[in-house]
Amino acid sequence: MPSVLLADRGYEADSIRKKMEMRDVLTQIPMRKSRKMRVGVDHSPYSLRNLVQRCFNKLKNARRVATRYDKTAESFLGFRDITSIHLWVRLLST
Repeated sequence: MPSVLLADRGYEADSIRKKMEMRDVLTQIPMRKSRKMRVGVDHSPYSLRNLVQRCFNKLKNARRVATRYDKTAESFLGFRDITSIHLWVRLLST
C-alpha cells in the first residue's frame, strides 16, 4: 500500500484528500490558485514526480512501447527493458 500520493493540480480536490486521509496516505498535491483553504506541499518528494514523468516520456518516444504492438505481456515488458537499457547507455555515453 502506498504511503504518499504525488499528483498534479488536476487531482486537487477535497474528496481525494479525504479518501487518502482515511487510508493513512500522505497527499502531496499542489493547490489550485483559486483554493480558499491553503494546504502546504513538501516540495522535496514532489520533485521526484518530475523525474518519473520524464522517464515515462522518454520511454514513450519508442513507438513500440507507446502503442504496445506486442501481443503478450512478456514481449512488451522485454522490449520496455531493452528501451530502458538503451536510454541508460545513451545517458552514460554523454
